[in-house]
Amino acid sequence: MKIVVTGGAGFIGSAVCRYLVQDAGAEVVNVDNLTYAANLRSLDPIAGNPLYTFIRADICDRDAMDAVFARHAPDAVIHLAAESHVDRSINGSDAFIRTNVVGTHVLLEAARAYWMRLPTERATAFRFLHVSTDEVYGSLGPEGSFSEETAYDPSSPYAASKASADHLAGAWHRTFGLPVVISNCSNNYGPYHFPEKLIPLIILNALEEMPLPVYGDGSNVRDWLYVEDHARALCLILAEGRPGEKYNVGGRNERTNLAVVETICDMLDRLVSAGAPRRRLISFVPDRPGHDHRYAINPEKLERDIGWRAEHDFDSGLAKTVRWYLDNRAWWEPLRKGVYSGERLGLIKAAE
Repeated sequence: MKIVVTGGAGFIGSAVCRYLVQDAGAEVVNVDNLTYAANLRSLDPIAGNPLYTFIRADICDRDAMDAVFARHAPDAVIHLAAESHVDRSINGSDAFIRTNVVGTHVLLEAARAYWMRLPTERATAFRFLHVSTDEVYGSLGPEGSFSEETAYDPSSPYAASKASADHLAGAWHRTFGLPVVISNCSNNYGPYHFPEKLIPLIILNALEEMPLPVYGDGSNVRDWLYVEDHARALCLILAEGRPGEKYNVGGRNERTNLAVVETICDMLDRLVSAGAPRRRLISFVPDRPGHDHRYAINPEKLERDIGWRAEHDFDSGLAKTVRWYLDNRAWWEPLRKGVYSGERLGLIKAAE
């Protein structure tokens, strides 16, 4: 298969590209605009592989998207390109609406125009996998989990933009027949993660003995999914998922934010001595505006219908992640020095 992956220089996208080329033997066309969180170094393991092609382009550029489809004639699209950090969406929602909503619309229309010109056999086999997040569902109470039937209730500008994109993707299937499949995942973690997100931020701050910021009282709960498990799930959904269906992808690994931070501290204390326990660096900071209290994904449909299972529990996945950051300073040090140094984002500023 030849697959267009949008956002393939991002965290999840690069994991998908590596998996497709190295494990699935697929031909991959990575389309990425190389915004701040993208990093082509994450594709170094496949950069010289003849199955891999990189194109720098903006998914909001219809001419560029038409050219990708015309030149490469893909069998499928995995749409991952998105602005994804909730805190940044609080400070600047414009980029989220442009990329996540307008960009998804442009890509759907370019894919539809291409798909309508395909011979019947290829058109029937074509798939457009739209990758989304559990944040579209809003916040859970102390019990229960999100299913594919859970009503949307987004809290942040980021979540609202992804919910909008999900609805567009679903509508393009219902109205035009475009063979769209939608997935919604829980919080990803693992190697090559841009260090503005909780786990890489805490790992690197703890290594440098900087404060470890925890929002509110640290009781917010997330369901954690190792990124390589997610990449494998997406490839299975692409191959076996039914058009018009949604599939939730979760790792069954719920942890409070405070527990995540404490676990990272303890792991690093065992691996790299700091002279005193790193838990002393934990600092409780004002909560994120509109902070959802708990997410939990029910992946039973994916497990039952497609046979996927997460291979990593949280402890094993986190141990691999911490070790990767210890062994790959050359990947993250330039980001800490030149792109994002760990400053607080997402605070609502007074109107000027």
